[in-house]
Amino acid sequence: MFARALFAFLALPGVFAGIVPWGLASLDPWRREGWTFGVVVLALGLCGLLWCVRDFYVSGKGTLAPWDPPKHLVAVGLYRFTRNPMYVNVLMLVGAWGLLTGSPLLAGYLVALAIAFHLRVVLHEERWLSTHFGSEWLRYSVAVPRWVPRVRPWYG
Repeated sequence: MFARALFAFLALPGVFAGIVPWGLASLDPWRREGWTFGVVVLALGLCGLLWCVRDFYVSGKGTLAPWDPPKHLVAVGLYRFTRNPMYVNVLMLVGAWGLLTGSPLLAGYLVALAIAFHLRVVLHEERWLSTHFGSEWLRYSVAVPRWVPRVRPWYG
């Protein structure tokens, strides 16, 4: 299962928060000098993403990939504050690359990616979670916000 989790990590966040931003930034004709504070945002986003991937693997017994989802509802770690911390951390990584490279093209990509994530969550993932985890998902979704984190963790 570790190999599947590693592949999913490299295939999904690796592409959307690594390869695509690198390509866009390198092609951006409006690029300006970046801001080194992006390193802090990058480190926070990467740590948060790795934490979420670990929780999917350990607590959920699955991966972040839609073709190999967790077998148990993941409501530990950062998932006690927001229902979608993995997406939030991917957006932080893209934002960090935008800060580091000074690329306005990455700002547009960040907005488009945020909209795509929201639509995926609302139109697909939440329905899937409701179908597979029933009342456990309902209780969790009522208590934990979709995007803006809670101040205090939810312990169910």
